[in-house]
Formats: sequence, structure tokens, C-alpha cells
Amino acid sequence: MSGYTITLTASPDPADVEIVKQGLEAYDASQGALIDWVPLALFARDAEDKIIAGLTGSTYWGYLYVGRLWTDQRFRKTGLGSCLLAEAEQEALQRGCHSIHLMTGDFNALPFYQKRGYAVFGELPDMPPGHNQYFMRKVLGRKTVSSQGFSQ
Repeated sequence: MSGYTITLTASPDPADVEIVKQGLEAYDASQGALIDWVPLALFARDAEDKIIAGLTGSTYWGYLYVGRLWTDQRFRKTGLGSCLLAEAEQEALQRGCHSIHLMTGDFNALPFYQKRGYAVFGELPDMPPGHNQYFMRKVLGRKTVSSQGFSQ
């Protein structure tokens, strides 16, 4: 087919990216699948107002997508990450969400999420090489039991 050119770039013009985004959103809406992303962000700060942990994501179609959850090394294993995740879950419920989904690696926080009721529903092996990525989901409003036997 002729009448067009294809270009490849590692640094696209934001306006060009926006055209693609709007085109896909218009098509989705025409199919009855309008996506209405609402950002969600939580931050924990220390006494000097420095961010020591955070969670970012979006709600849409009845789901919360957790894109990132990070805790500064000094504050890991203190419950701070759990607090952020619990706050995000409560906000998701307030926004009418029924579930949460996310992706994590076997070198990241797989056991952390499993202990909090998240279940693996998909896997990408050898990504990055030598590791696996896991797609996880949690249905909200259900009590779960962690490996230690505590209700979550």
C-alpha cells in the first residue's frame, strides 16, 4: 500500500503521541469502552518533607492499576508499603472499584503482594533475562488470609 511513510523514533513528539492516544480513545468510545483514567498517587514524607515512599496508579473500568509502589531502603520492612497499599485499596473502593491489578517481578515484591491477597493470573518468563514478571489481581472487599494466618 502506498500513500504513507513510517518513521521510527526513540524520542517521539508529545503532540504525535497525543494524536495516537486520542485516536485509540475515540475508537474505544465508539465500541462502548470509553476509558476514563483517574490518576491516584500516595506519598509518605519524612520530617524534612522528603518523599520516602510512594504509590502511583490510575483507576478505570472498575479497577485500580498500581503502576509503581516504592519504599526507601531505610523504611522497608516497617509496614510503610503495606500502609500505602491499604490506603490505595480504600481509595479504590471509594471510587467504585471492584479489583486491583499490577505487575511485579520475582526479584521485586511478589511475596509482598501475595501476603496481601494478590493472586498471579499471568506470567512473562525471562523478563528481564533470568527473572519472571507476574501479573497480579486482587478482588476488593474480600478478607484474605496471609501465609502467617492473619486476616488482611
